[in-house]
Amino acid sequence: MSKSYFDTDNNAHKPFELPGARPHYNPDRPGQVEHIFLDLSLDIPKQSYQGSCSIRILPIRNGIDRLTLDAVNLNIESVQVDEVAQNFDYQGEQLSIQLSEATQIGKRLLIAIAYSVVKPQRGIYFIQPDKHYPNKPTQVWTQGEDEDSRFWFPCFDYPGQLSTSEIRVRVPNPLVAISNGELIDTTEDGDYKIYHWSQQQVHPTYLMTLAVGDFAEIRDEWRGKPVTYYVEKGREEDAKRSMGKTPRMIEFLSQKYGYPYAFPKYAQVCVDDFIFGGMENTSTTLLTDRCLLDERAALDNRNTESLVVHELAHQWFGDLVVIKHWSHAWIKEGMASYSEVIWTEQEYSLEEAAYYRLLEARRYISEDSSRYRRPMVTHVYREAIELYDRHIYEKGSCVYHMIRFQLGDELFWQAIQTFVEDNAHKTVETVDLLRAIEKATGRNLLFLFDQYVYRGGHPDFKVAYSWDGDANLAKITVTQTQAAEGKNGSKDLFDLKIPIGFGYPQQEEVRSEELGVKNNSQLQTHNSQLKTFVVRVNEREQSFYFPLENKPLFISFDVGNNYLKTVALEYPIPELKAQLESDPNPISRIYAAEALAKKGGLEVTKALSAALKNDPLWGVRVEVAKQLAQINLDQAFDGLVLGLKDKNAYVRRSVVEALAQIKTAESYKVVKSLLQKGDPSYYVEATASRVIGAIASANLEEKPKEDKVLKLLKGVLEEKAGWNEVVRSGAVAGLAEFKTSETALNLLIEYTKLGVPQPLRLATIRALGKISVGQNPVNLERILEKLTELAKETFFLTQVAVAAALGQMETPKAVRILRSLAEQAVDGRVLRYAEEEISKVQKNIGSEKTLRQLREDFDQLKQQNQELRSRLENLEAKSK
Repeated sequence: MSKSYFDTDNNAHKPFELPGARPHYNPDRPGQVEHIFLDLSLDIPKQSYQGSCSIRILPIRNGIDRLTLDAVNLNIESVQVDEVAQNFDYQGEQLSIQLSEATQIGKRLLIAIAYSVVKPQRGIYFIQPDKHYPNKPTQVWTQGEDEDSRFWFPCFDYPGQLSTSEIRVRVPNPLVAISNGELIDTTEDGDYKIYHWSQQQVHPTYLMTLAVGDFAEIRDEWRGKPVTYYVEKGREEDAKRSMGKTPRMIEFLSQKYGYPYAFPKYAQVCVDDFIFGGMENTSTTLLTDRCLLDERAALDNRNTESLVVHELAHQWFGDLVVIKHWSHAWIKEGMASYSEVIWTEQEYSLEEAAYYRLLEARRYISEDSSRYRRPMVTHVYREAIELYDRHIYEKGSCVYHMIRFQLGDELFWQAIQTFVEDNAHKTVETVDLLRAIEKATGRNLLFLFDQYVYRGGHPDFKVAYSWDGDANLAKITVTQTQAAEGKNGSKDLFDLKIPIGFGYPQQEEVRSEELGVKNNSQLQTHNSQLKTFVVRVNEREQSFYFPLENKPLFISFDVGNNYLKTVALEYPIPELKAQLESDPNPISRIYAAEALAKKGGLEVTKALSAALKNDPLWGVRVEVAKQLAQINLDQAFDGLVLGLKDKNAYVRRSVVEALAQIKTAESYKVVKSLLQKGDPSYYVEATASRVIGAIASANLEEKPKEDKVLKLLKGVLEEKAGWNEVVRSGAVAGLAEFKTSETALNLLIEYTKLGVPQPLRLATIRALGKISVGQNPVNLERILEKLTELAKETFFLTQVAVAAALGQMETPKAVRILRSLAEQAVDGRVLRYAEEEISKVQKNIGSEKTLRQLREDFDQLKQQNQELRSRLENLEAKSK
């Protein structure tokens, strides 16, 4: 499953377990479910269907006289076992069948349940046009993960049961129905058509799916197997642009995992209003239609490519090899996320893959520091869906990479192939991965799992360097700042073998084994070479001494940057500059840029400006732009502005973003002219729309007239409708920066109305929270009324947006609305977000107002100070 669209942030190391969390275990198994057959007839206008669910089960114990199935809010009409009617109890959550004959080992039972469903709450979703959205397509689609299949058919709903399945469904013409496996039959039935799909390979209930719509079908193939893309008619070109690499990806992953794609076809169906980014149903992935790219979006949106390869990777990790319990979900989600990295490596470059990993690590670190810290494997939660966070996706990906670093490429892929081969069509737990590694390579990596998987956290390193010229000794001091001082045996410490490299100009030959690097692919020449030593870091603070022939140009801590960690470098400016220019690893160059920006000054500004112009990797240029903005000198602005000419749209986006930090009349003019001229990239325009609001609403000396900027943003809202409403959502965020403006608020309220395109409406709802903090009491009441009304809507994405808006507010009334949202939430994620946002509001009420006043005063002082310092630096430079 893909995690996109639902990210929330909170504060330091709160516990993951919320009140009411408890241990969860798989239920006892009465027997092996062998086959599930759904025979359904849909009545789409009434959002209902009726039919039967047949389950064949092979008992593994004698004498069981009662079977309990998961079935939520279904109308159960009758239950038969082997064609004999049975007594049953049903209270709306579980169907308990009293068997007239107790089970016998080896004697199969066929359970047939006739049932119907009207307006289901979850599990199956009916999408139809209405008066607000007359152009919405008519679609029906299902979503089973984690435990929602029970909302659309009775089943033993946990991932430990694997069975074959088939679905026969009657739908009105011209709609088509797509499901798992192969289409074995279609029958005309008057104005209806019956589609019959059969999935011959075993899989868990949460991967059974149905998608119905009037789709265009685009056909491709891989080694003779059909590869199909289903999208709304008229979007065929977008489909090819967005999913066209799929056959190559299937080939690539089949080779990497050492197991050819195992299912009879691979379909990807893009559906409306989807509540995830994507879902890897066996052989039939569902994707949000928002992932379809037009030509312009493809300039700087690789999210779709990542999403496509992520869901495809699940066909092996998750579908072929199934997790036995939700607590081990990191095995599949971590590998699907790591497959985004290895695809980037394959399709683009090693350097881009390294940057991709850094971004993944940061997303996990942000959750760890601001939301909660947890072990990656835990079975204590309220609802399994809570586990689908950045700890299992992004941290999981980083853990797979550390395993690869420990083993080296050849052994890593051997271990992965052994794991897939040994566990194909079976269920696994974390220990099975450790066993496969040991079986394939002889290596025991429990030490790594103990530190990164079975407990929370990661090391935070502070690295200092000094050179003793008389003795030709380099001294490196490494501190693990995540552990409290004086706590050497602390459980928070990590024990790792870390390579430290000393960089010299490229002259003599250095053999790669001296570098302690297992595969040469990690060596990239960036006009320097490294002399590398491996040290064991296992105490809170340690100093290491290295006898070297000459003073190094720079120092590279954790050569290759393979460990998941944070790093603060405390090196002198000359070494940091040399590292920014010459370290072969892009992540090391980024760490150097961060350390330089903390030092500030004209010399640093020049070094960063040069890197923004010259670094070969766009990812490094993106990061350098962020760091330049941290330096309070006018010269930093001059360096940044040149970055607007960068050919790479990601870099231009980052530069505009950085200009938001430099709130001056000059930065305002630059962003304004960019907005008026436009940019090839939607995202650059969107960022400019937001940033112009941020700059114009700050306390500038030459303040642009507020109504001029509001008029500009209103123009964007009126003229720039288009792909996923990215640009207009940027304008909405820009309006929200005018926290005291009633005009801006009135505009925002207009765009929260039903009928406004959904992505724009959701962005506007979120913006109401931001603008609320400066509004007068009357307007604050208007915002609260609007959010109270919006909180009654049942659509998942609307509820998430409402919670996010309320969490930014500074009034106790927001808590009341969040509580009512939590009470009526049917999705575990909404419940959790609402509770987390309540604690944010409580914090905001306490301290925010005084802080804001202080911050505004401080910003003004900083502005005056910056002008003085820039003049001084200029004078000094001239006198030199």
